[in-house]
Amino acid sequence: MSDTPPKPPDVPLQIQIDDDVANGQYVNMALVNHTETEFTLDFIYVQPHQPRAKVRSRVILNPKHLKRLMAVLQDGVARYEERFGPIVLSDDGRPMH
Repeated sequence: MSDTPPKPPDVPLQIQIDDDVANGQYVNMALVNHTETEFTLDFIYVQPHQPRAKVRSRVILNPKHLKRLMAVLQDGVARYEERFGPIVLSDDGRPMH
């Protein structure tokens, strides 16, 4: 008899999404903070000419998941640029947030 546990059958992951989450949130700024064990991504909407901004969503990931997310985002941007052309970032000297 084998000491390895039997592999569970391949079952597709069923993902559910609430209506509020499915509608999404528009953001135009993100802040990234980290500790030794996790990254915190705050997604923020900044209104023009307003001194305050509100965090619309916070996502906390471990470093391995963040690196996987970075890879899939880089792939997505590369595919976008292949189809629609380069994304040009503003070079006006202002800090990127």
